[in-house]
Amino acid sequence: MAIGLRIKFPGGTQEQYNAVHDHLDIENRPPEGLIFHASGPVEGGWGLLDFWHSRNDFDRFAGGRLKHALDELGDGAFPAPPEIREFPIHNYTVPRI
Repeated sequence: MAIGLRIKFPGGTQEQYNAVHDHLDIENRPPEGLIFHASGPVEGGWGLLDFWHSRNDFDRFAGGRLKHALDELGDGAFPAPPEIREFPIHNYTVPRI
């Protein structure tokens, strides 16, 4: 079942997000199972909204590529672990272009 994740990096900034996002090269190398990703400033930090085909897909990405990117970037990455809230996705639509 598809899931949605609201992710907040307390104290996170756009610069830190850009460093991680650019390092991961999501546009050219999307992780398996990612349906949708968006980000922006939220109160007290930086927020993400992701849709994934399963929590296992996200956990595999977070424990692999994302962890490696955060480790490699060190102080250039987010200063604290994220707060993650999961919710079930009943329906999503991908427009045909």
